[in-house]
Amino acid sequence: MKILAVNGSPRGEGSNTQIMLKSFLKGAASEGADTEIVLLSEKTIHPCKGCWACWVKTPGKCIQKDDMGEILEKLWASDLLLFASPLYVDCVSGLMKNFMDRMLPGVKPNFIEIDGVWRHPLRHGPNPKLGIISNCGFPQFEHFQVVHHLFERVSLNMHTKVVFEIFLAGGEVLRAKNILLKPLVLKYKKLLEKAGQEAVASGGISETLQKKLDRPIVAKDQYIKNANKYWDKQLAKLKK
Repeated sequence: MKILAVNGSPRGEGSNTQIMLKSFLKGAASEGADTEIVLLSEKTIHPCKGCWACWVKTPGKCIQKDDMGEILEKLWASDLLLFASPLYVDCVSGLMKNFMDRMLPGVKPNFIEIDGVWRHPLRHGPNPKLGIISNCGFPQFEHFQVVHHLFERVSLNMHTKVVFEIFLAGGEVLRAKNILLKPLVLKYKKLLEKAGQEAVASGGISETLQKKLDRPIVAKDQYIKNANKYWDKQLAKLKK
């Protein structure tokens, strides 16, 4: 299995998103998967111009010369595409949305109807299955509603399906230096590794493991208390 993971965090290598990805892919690799991470923060990908050149002038290729063409070739050759992004304003990051806009060369301009939904036909063979990984600073799972619905629609446009979603509320805990939190974070990373193993072995994540992944690393009240304490300290420094 070839897995291409696209990290849309502006923090890149130092992001909570990268921590999650590396743990998941470690498990996937242990099951024999060929894995690669694309850090969008380190790529040059210009915004889509909406010029339709990739449909009528240079079919299947964008006229802009940047890193997107190479990434698309890897995407189309993958079995599993991981969209990994922190939550920004209740959705994916700007880097990730820009990347998604530039996936337009992968479809043709015509309209076709499938199961009552009008879509564009694929230019290439079957697209990879999709996996979604996201984290946010908020302590509630409900904040991922928009991301969930977004990729439901994306999967329709890509003629594929989402085979798993991993959402972590209170993601800042992943980089916490508190010694008491480290065992809890390590336990969560092991769950991510297990998820990577299951995704390769069975094509998805078991209900039992999904329930464990959905649990917060620390209790909501504790997380809010510590987060507010941290930000109060940061604001106090500005007043000095």
